[in-house]
Amino acid sequence: MSCLTYLLIVLAYVFCHGLTSLVVTPVQSILLPEITMFASLIYLPHGVRVLASWASGWKAIPTLFIGAGLASWLFTPADEWDMVQGMMLESLFVGAISAYFAFELLRLFGCDFYFGSQRRLNWKGMILIGAISSVVNSVGQTLVFSGVIAFERFAQILIIYAIGDLIGLVICMFALMFLFRWVRGYSLAKRR
Repeated sequence: MSCLTYLLIVLAYVFCHGLTSLVVTPVQSILLPEITMFASLIYLPHGVRVLASWASGWKAIPTLFIGAGLASWLFTPADEWDMVQGMMLESLFVGAISAYFAFELLRLFGCDFYFGSQRRLNWKGMILIGAISSVVNSVGQTLVFSGVIAFERFAQILIIYAIGDLIGLVICMFALMFLFRWVRGYSLAKRR
C-alpha cells in the first residue's frame, strides 16, 4: 500500500467522522442525548473501515487507527474527551480491527470478499462484512466503555452502534458507487 493510499484512508476517515460529528451528532443529541456520546445513528467512518479493509486487508489497520485517533482528537468535545481518554486506545483498536476481523472470519468459512478475489465488487458480501464487523465493533466498544455507560442503557447503546455502523456503510457504498460511475463516465468521455 502506497503512502498516498494511507493518506487517503486517513483523510477519508477524518472527513467522514467530521461529517458525523458536525451534522449527525447535533441532531441526534436533541433526540437521544443520553446515547449520543457513545454511539451515532449514522456513523460514516464504518464505511471507510470496511472499504479500506476490503482493499488493503491487515495493512489498513494502522491507517484506520491513526485516522480514528486524529478524528477523535479533532472532533470529540473536551468534556467527553476527558471522560473517555483512558479508554481511547482500546476503543481505537477495536474500531480499527473490526472490519478486518469480519473479512478473515468469513474467509475461514470459504467466503473471500477481499479486493481482487472476485471479478466484481460483491455488494451483498460487503453488507454482510459490514454487519459482522458492526457487531464486533458494537460489542467491543460497549465493553470498552462499560465503566461509563449506565447499565440500563447498555443494550440500547449496543443496538445504536450496530445501526449506525450499518447505515454509515450503506451511505459510503452508495457514495462510492456514484464516484465509480462518475470516474467511468469521465474516462469514457475523455476517450472520445
